[in-house]
Amino acid sequence: MSEKEITPAGAGGMKKELTLFNFFTIGFGAIIGTGWVLLVGNWMVMGGGPFPAIIAFVLGAIFLVPIGCVFGELTAAIPISGGIIEYVDRTYGRKLGFLTGWMLLLGNAPLCPWEAIAISTLLTDRFAKFPALNWLTSVKLYTILGADVYLWPTVIALGFAVLVIFLNFKGAGAAAKLSGFLTKALLAGMILAMIISFMTGSPDNAMPVFSQVSNTAGGDTEATSLLGGILAVLVMTPFFYAGFDTIPQQAEEASEGLDWKKFGIIPALALLAAGGFYVICIYAFGSIIDWHEFVVPAVPALAVLERINVFFYVAMLIIATLGPLGPMNAFFGASSRLMLALGRKRMLPEAFAEIDSATGAPKTANIVLAGLTLVGPFLGRNMLVPLTNVASLGFIFACTMAAFACLRLRKTEPELPRPYKVNGGIAGICAAILAGLIIIGLMVLPFSPAALNSIEWTITVAWVAVGFLIFFAFGGARALVQAQDQELAEAED
Repeated sequence: MSEKEITPAGAGGMKKELTLFNFFTIGFGAIIGTGWVLLVGNWMVMGGGPFPAIIAFVLGAIFLVPIGCVFGELTAAIPISGGIIEYVDRTYGRKLGFLTGWMLLLGNAPLCPWEAIAISTLLTDRFAKFPALNWLTSVKLYTILGADVYLWPTVIALGFAVLVIFLNFKGAGAAAKLSGFLTKALLAGMILAMIISFMTGSPDNAMPVFSQVSNTAGGDTEATSLLGGILAVLVMTPFFYAGFDTIPQQAEEASEGLDWKKFGIIPALALLAAGGFYVICIYAFGSIIDWHEFVVPAVPALAVLERINVFFYVAMLIIATLGPLGPMNAFFGASSRLMLALGRKRMLPEAFAEIDSATGAPKTANIVLAGLTLVGPFLGRNMLVPLTNVASLGFIFACTMAAFACLRLRKTEPELPRPYKVNGGIAGICAAILAGLIIIGLMVLPFSPAALNSIEWTITVAWVAVGFLIFFAFGGARALVQAQDQELAEAED
């Protein structure tokens, strides 16, 4: 075969069924998850109050919007699955194209088992405290890295994981329906927090604007000023905004006649909607009671609701348990499309390029991801903690490379049809590059509060090394095939 890559299957391969709303809910659900329930108290402690945390999340969304716009322009111009690999490959070459896709895979795939662990943890720590549900922790399986693993939370988490896997095997349309349902559930949680804040809270509870807190479950406020508090929260916001990059990975499955100009704003819109969601939730929880008192429990959002009204508590607990399904579903779909793209480029075995003729879903990639996801509940809550920052680095590296590719394509392929263009033109693209480089700097420079530790660096280096071993193995085989094809073509001439 002499093609540069395995040609996408087109209409006969992946099903064209995703609407603009589907793309929005995929991205929004991937961003939000359940972190807002579990960690809102930590954000307040880190920033020195609700308002520093709010300002940081607003700035974080604004910071990342240019990157979202870059994805919008590239995807509208080149709407294929795992498109980020194509963008970088055709601008900076095959090696950087592979590295970008491989790093984004590091940023996406581990979050599938991570979310399964989150479900198991909530069942163990929260649901098992109800007298009628204490059987959840009646059978302990083992302890791994200091975390206890129980039978029934593991079984239930596996059930949720199987649901996500089943829907993704049925195709993008079925998985998108789950994202739509979860988006409504998350919005219900936000509305519930707003209602409780309105009924029982006061803006005075969120004051003063900045103050240090100590000896709380969320740690101590290390910042000494309002600006320091904002910066402390700002450096970790990219992790909680990761997920909008899942939108472009399924572009090949867009419905026929989709308005690509409107599609271009969807990644940025998902970012801004998530930012608004975070802001409302931080303020609502920070004003229910005095925020200094609010942040004391380990999971304050649930603890304060349990104290106010058991019905509200149970409702929010159910919403928090459903929350991880959104990221699991979105990252499962995005990761499988990245593997599909790597298979098409012959950077992974060609089997990864196979598409199920009935459902239009990637076959081999889905099987690999299913195995990875089902392992999650057995690993314990502490097993994947180091992967959090590693996944963030992989995500922002890929986003920055996409911005560089967008800039270069403007010069190398000026005639490429672009239904949507980044607002601000070249200046907007440069803003995306600058944002990405700043965030990467905050994660790799030793003096940064968000710098990777030795374990995280080991994981990153090992991942890159394994990736390039695979790349050169399959790259060499591909070169041999091309040489044989060329010899055959010359003989025929």
